[in-house]
Amino acid sequence: MPKFLTLLFFLLISYQLQAQTWEVGGTLGGAGYIGDLNPNNPVKISGISGGLFVARNFDGYFSAKLNFTYGKISADDSKSSSQQFRDRNLSFNDPLKELSLVGEFNFMNYIPDAGPHKYTPYIYTGVGITSYAPRANYNGQSYGLRQLRTENEPTYGKNTIVIPYGVGIKYNFNTKWTVAGDLGYRYTFTDYLDDVSGKYANPGQLPNDYSRALADRSGEVGKPQNAIGVQRGDFKPRDTYFFLGFTISYTFVTQRCYY
Repeated sequence: MPKFLTLLFFLLISYQLQAQTWEVGGTLGGAGYIGDLNPNNPVKISGISGGLFVARNFDGYFSAKLNFTYGKISADDSKSSSQQFRDRNLSFNDPLKELSLVGEFNFMNYIPDAGPHKYTPYIYTGVGITSYAPRANYNGQSYGLRQLRTENEPTYGKNTIVIPYGVGIKYNFNTKWTVAGDLGYRYTFTDYLDDVSGKYANPGQLPNDYSRALADRSGEVGKPQNAIGVQRGDFKPRDTYFFLGFTISYTFVTQRCYY
C-alpha cells in the first residue's frame, strides 16, 4: 500500500476513535399498549414510564444507546366505548421492565456545543428484552394472571424479545445539554401482555376458583357466562406497547474531538 494511503487510513481510524463521545441521560413520560383490550388506538397512554440511558456517539449522525426503561400499561373493558367490550368486562395492569440496545441516526449533523446544528430529527431501532407480569384486581385484591392460566393455555414466559423503533427530535439548549422527545413502539413476541389471546376455556379445566373468576367476568355486569370456545381475545399473534418520552442528557465532548 502506498505510504500516503497508509497514513490516510490511520488518520481516519484515529479520527473515529477520537470522535466517539459518551452521553448519559434520563427520560420521563407515558406508556401505552395496543392489544386485545385496546385494538384500535395506537397512541392511547395508560400509564407512566421512566428510564436511564448511556450512549456512544460515533459522530454527528450515528450513535449506539443502551436503555433501561420502566413503564406501566393497563386497560379496562368497563371504560370502553364498545358495548361488546363492556359486556366482556376484562381488565389488566402490567409493569414492564425493558433493557434495549438501539442504533440512532440523526438527520442533521448534531454535536452539542461543537456541531453546526442546534437541533435534529432522528430515528432509531434495535433489539431488547422485556419482563412482563399481567395482573388484575378482584374483590379488592391484586392477582397475578400468568399462573392462573385463564385460557387454559400453557404457562407463558416472563420475558419477551422486543424490537424497538421510533422517531424523535432533539435540541441543544445549553452547551453540552440536550432535551429530546420521542415516540417509540415495541414489536413483541407475545400475545399475553394483557393475559388475553384466544377463546374462553372450559371452567372445569382451569386450575382453581380464582382462574374461573378471572377468566370470564361477564357475570359481574349481569351478563350470562360465555360458552366454551367463544372468542375472548382478538386472535392476533402479538401485542405491542409504546413509550412516549421526554429526555434530558449531557454529552461529554470537547472541541478537540471534532476539529
